[in-house]
Amino acid sequence: MTQGRTTTFEAGSAFEAERERAVLVGIDRGNPEWPVEESLAELERLADTAGAETVATTYQRLASPNPKTFIGSGKAEEVAQLVKAHDAQVVIFDDELSPSQQANLERAIPGAKIIDRTALVLDIFSLHAVTREGRLQVRLAKNQYLYPRLRGMWAHLASNRMGGGVGSRFGEGESQLEVDRRMVRKRIDRIKKELAKLESDRDNQRKARLRQGMSRVSLVGYTNAGKSTLINRLTGADVLATDRLFATLDSTTRKLVLPEGRTVTITDTVGFIQKLPTTLVEAFKSTLDEISDSDLMLIVLDVSSTKMESQYQAVLDILEQIGAQSIPSITVLNKMDLLGSDEREVMMARYPTACAISAELGQGIDELVERISQVCSDSDATLSLVIPFDRGDLISLAHSKCTIVAQRYEEDGLHLSLKCPKHLQASFADFAEIG
Repeated sequence: MTQGRTTTFEAGSAFEAERERAVLVGIDRGNPEWPVEESLAELERLADTAGAETVATTYQRLASPNPKTFIGSGKAEEVAQLVKAHDAQVVIFDDELSPSQQANLERAIPGAKIIDRTALVLDIFSLHAVTREGRLQVRLAKNQYLYPRLRGMWAHLASNRMGGGVGSRFGEGESQLEVDRRMVRKRIDRIKKELAKLESDRDNQRKARLRQGMSRVSLVGYTNAGKSTLINRLTGADVLATDRLFATLDSTTRKLVLPEGRTVTITDTVGFIQKLPTTLVEAFKSTLDEISDSDLMLIVLDVSSTKMESQYQAVLDILEQIGAQSIPSITVLNKMDLLGSDEREVMMARYPTACAISAELGQGIDELVERISQVCSDSDATLSLVIPFDRGDLISLAHSKCTIVAQRYEEDGLHLSLKCPKHLQASFADFAEIG
């Protein structure tokens, strides 16, 4: 026998009444690290970001999803009654539905759009992608998601029967004929080619930064942890920073000059969430490569969130998924100004090596910059070189990008002892002093 819980909400403001009304549905697998109540609370925030008003949430305790309808048939009937009672237009499930589950649920819950967490996240990404690369990545993810669902899903995603709103931005203005499997495959191939060209351009930019000896620092963290506010504070960038999930989607790279004169790049990457759709991980490969190729990660945590621990674990899981778990990192405890003194002490005792900051107020930023400088310097090697005088390019590189410890002029060239960033060590490999 399964058990569950249903929560309903009172009608909101006049503005909220104009928004689509949504019923949220999940299953409780008994995971203590990410309880179903917390997962549905995040789903509600995602729905709000997409423009829907949650009028009811419900879940069912199951060891695993029902293969036919995700939830049991009795629960599906209950959801249908909730839709009718609250005049809801959309039902959002907290996990990815299979094509057959979606088709069966559409029959069991008539009169409402049936979408899942993946479709909801893709819908939000459609709203927030700004750059050409970001838009292409979202288009790729949407088409990869839709391809196996053409037969069962397209009718309610693209037809005029259901109108616009949450979950309808997948194929705006496209006809049924355009979305057969052959056309979608061609579309996916075309988008991949365009992204490959942009990825090549991005790779050339990375190589240029390598030649300049710049260390690469990536900001990673749960969505809404304050990464955009932090990059603005560190570099004077103008990245949109607001209290919304996925307020910024496209990666942003800016330069930061450290106190000793070294220049590093800081990249703000897309925020993570629990159950990050695999289609997004694949589609955003080039953006996530910015993390995998970095020399240092700043893992930004929102200490004011009651779900910080589970959010932190979700970030670590995704970093492992993209092969970035071994990159040096600094844990950054953001929004410390929102904690009381006792809470701050507890937090620092739990994370004694972390940097405590308030990106909004600028508190702790100097200490964070010092830590960045220290970690970047740790990778430097002390080299003893003899550079011929006719290699002015290397002499100039040594003086501009390395820290000179000692130098003297001899007949055979300039003798240098210097601390060299690891990116530049290969440039001096042929000039190591012998003996």
